[in-house]
Amino acid sequence: MIKFVGGFDTVAALPNTQFPEYAFVGRSNVGKSSLINAIVGANVARTSNTPGRTQTLNLFNLDDRVMIMDLPGYGYARVSRADAARWLARLQEYLLTRRQLRRLFVLIDSRIGVRASDLELMGFCDVHGIVYQVVYTKKDKRVREQNQCVLSHDSHPAMMADILETSAEKKSGLEPLRAIIGIK
Repeated sequence: MIKFVGGFDTVAALPNTQFPEYAFVGRSNVGKSSLINAIVGANVARTSNTPGRTQTLNLFNLDDRVMIMDLPGYGYARVSRADAARWLARLQEYLLTRRQLRRLFVLIDSRIGVRASDLELMGFCDVHGIVYQVVYTKKDKRVREQNQCVLSHDSHPAMMADILETSAEKKSGLEPLRAIIGIK
């Protein structure tokens, strides 16, 4: 059973738990909340068609065994520069200080491909040794962009070699994520 622990404005406000934590991050409107809902099999994370709706650090407890973090999106959300800078600083603080974090899932919309903001986050993780895994979302949709950047573990030392492909709508590609997180 999964339950919403809370939406937190600051990293300091997050509860200090002993459970392993898995976090989902990506550009605004990449489908983070939809993917979390598909993985856990329940509509617990709030979804919206409007980019930038997730503005807090949203924490979920799964069976008092695992924590799942839905992080605010980056890149597209129509917010002030001050808010965007504050969100980025909060994300960096979370990544650098959250000792429970076992893996960061960096979500990329397969229709759009990797953007500069994705590469900046990945570079930050590489420099600081924060283990992350790239997950392409919306694989059921038609690819819009040509000449997409090809990601390689060779150029991103903190990235897991396996790049996952998912569709929350079609419920495909979820099993590898469930296995990593420990969901049966």
